[in-house]
Amino acid sequence: MQRWRGLEDIPEGWGRSVVTIGSYDGVHRGHQLIIDRTVARARELGVPAVVVTFDPHPSEVVRPGSHPPLLAPHPRRAQIMGELGVDEVLVLPFTAEFSQLTPADFVAKVLVDKLHACSVVEGPNFRFGHRASGDVAFLAELGQTYDYEVVVVDLYERGAAGGGEPFSSTLVRRLIAEGDTEGAAEVLGRPHRVEGVVVRGAQRGRQLGYPTANVETVPHTAVPADGVYAGWLNADGERMPAAISVGTNPQFDGTERTVEAYAIDRVDLDLYGKHVSVDFLQYIRGQEKFDTLDALMERMADDVDRCRALVAGAEA
Repeated sequence: MQRWRGLEDIPEGWGRSVVTIGSYDGVHRGHQLIIDRTVARARELGVPAVVVTFDPHPSEVVRPGSHPPLLAPHPRRAQIMGELGVDEVLVLPFTAEFSQLTPADFVAKVLVDKLHACSVVEGPNFRFGHRASGDVAFLAELGQTYDYEVVVVDLYERGAAGGGEPFSSTLVRRLIAEGDTEGAAEVLGRPHRVEGVVVRGAQRGRQLGYPTANVETVPHTAVPADGVYAGWLNADGERMPAAISVGTNPQFDGTERTVEAYAIDRVDLDLYGKHVSVDFLQYIRGQEKFDTLDALMERMADDVDRCRALVAGAEA
């Protein structure tokens, strides 16, 4: 799979393609319905399947300071899309100038002149162009002029998560903010992942016998609610069962919110400066401040035992 950054990255002589457009943050199961249909239609027509997305999130440009918590950075989204069969991902820099494009100009400049779309696949509520004034009906109307079809897919799959709400990125963000990583995983179709570079912290975990990777997360990352979680630490191509702590470390009067992962039964890791990721399986408990250090140590041992068992059960 290829990942293009801007229209200028599209190769000269690019032929017809099947295209879908959207933020696709998280690439949740509703998104996957649209992407699956895009890939299937592309295979039927014998052309590439292309996803067009934006960076930064359009809301940050239109309403500065309103950037939503991100469920996945763009390289991770592209990886997931590639696994779903997408051939190319086009990331368009979303600028103030770009936000002024009318729906008709967007179609002409992106879908027609550059991607030569023969089919466009979208959800029923898709909006595009300046002030989100374009919809699927207008997209289909322009398709009659520019010789492309429009396929509309109902992406509102439902599940138990969120009380049966339709699957959406907004729902996933809310579940993560509540610490319901199991519910988030149901909507996403996989555990929620947080990634970043390992930095040096206070090293209290190492002193207590539980050395942790202190992950400096990617900006705007959707970090789960404060607490202890079972999950995995992914580093150097290895997926390791982990006990994960999110919060300010009230035991030591901390103020900075961190994500720290202890690779269970591993004391030989040196991950400083490396890019790692953390997958959240299940919430264990909230943050607590204990009366004594011994009480903290006893609870940490219990936490690790629970995390070890939960991950082993998930992997069985």
